[in-house]
Amino acid sequence: MGTVLNALVKLQSVENSLRAAKAKLARSRRNVILKENQLRTLQNSLAAKQEEIQLTKIQADRLELELKSVDETLAKYRAALNAAKSNKEYSAILTELNTTKADSSKVETQTLELMKNIEADQTQCELIKQQIEAAKDELNEIRRQSEEQAKKFENEIAEIEVQWHQAAKDLPGEILDTFKRVAETYDGEALAEVEVQDHRSGVYTCGGCFMSLTTETANTLMSKDEIIRCPNCTRILFLKDSES
Repeated sequence: MGTVLNALVKLQSVENSLRAAKAKLARSRRNVILKENQLRTLQNSLAAKQEEIQLTKIQADRLELELKSVDETLAKYRAALNAAKSNKEYSAILTELNTTKADSSKVETQTLELMKNIEADQTQCELIKQQIEAAKDELNEIRRQSEEQAKKFENEIAEIEVQWHQAAKDLPGEILDTFKRVAETYDGEALAEVEVQDHRSGVYTCGGCFMSLTTETANTLMSKDEIIRCPNCTRILFLKDSES
């Protein structure tokens, strides 16, 4: 390979190291975000459960008022029974009394069920609160670790960036711009090695997209220091000297 292609291959190596270091930094920060999201989910669950308890209490209070009203009605019916002047009147009042008692029993059952639900939800709230406290402790620890790792990775990135600029300084601006554009397209992999399938028959493929390349392309790379891009994936092609 010529000077330009050699420089690009070196730059590609540094580019890979730079992106790997940035990926490690992003992962360390992502762990914090994930734990923050988990904590937020728990807090939202707690708020939802507490709101559910409030709504159930309102419903239970309404039933309690209904029971008081029913008790007053029952008292009136009992008084009316004692004052009944005929069997027919007594029988009619007794029927109303029994019907009201049945309704009262249903309301009491509903109220008890609501109270059980409130108790179960309160127990669940306490459990979620414990989970929240544990998640907060974990988050604080992850933040501490992340900050330590971030400083390490940021220093590593700064050092590699110096190497990147050193590797790029002798490349013409147009070629460097092409490298950057293709690198952005393929997550840093701007170069692709030409793979030799068969020297005698001249079968070559792009190491990036594995599409066939012409013998002319390989010959040009062997003899000239030119930027040739894969017609399929547009990566910059290179052929190792050992393969030429």
